[in-house]
Amino acid sequence: MTKIGFLPTLEDANGSLSREQLDILRQQVLSEGGDEASVQSRFNYAWGLIKSSERDDQRLGVKILTDIYKESSMRRRECLYYLTIGCYKLGEYSTAKRYSDALCSHEPHNLQARTLRNMVENKIQNESIKGIVIASGVVAAAATVAGILFRSKRK
Repeated sequence: MTKIGFLPTLEDANGSLSREQLDILRQQVLSEGGDEASVQSRFNYAWGLIKSSERDDQRLGVKILTDIYKESSMRRRECLYYLTIGCYKLGEYSTAKRYSDALCSHEPHNLQARTLRNMVENKIQNESIKGIVIASGVVAAAATVAGILFRSKRK
């Protein structure tokens, strides 16, 4: 079984780095040649970006992690986990679910991965319920307006 605590929780992703800390990570990547920087430096920078409260930073973090996932088979497990978190924070829940499902299929006994997947699934379910409630409200409002118009025409 994978040791709990090895990967950060979704709550850990909400604590942003300071702009100075993020700049240090970015400078490390740039000093190593940008896209040619080490996987570890780019990974650290991507995680810092995902932790950011800025959506553009989060998107860039997801892009960097996607690139790392494609090029480094040794980092795929971590990338799937962090990509799940990044997409979750961006509100891209179906993509987050796809990543978490892939991680759980490779590590079915990983408690952190299962917990993260459950959080994603709960969010999807809650968003679906909200959508149904909103759609029902719109239909009810439209029916009310139609009823009022119908009554006024009959008079």
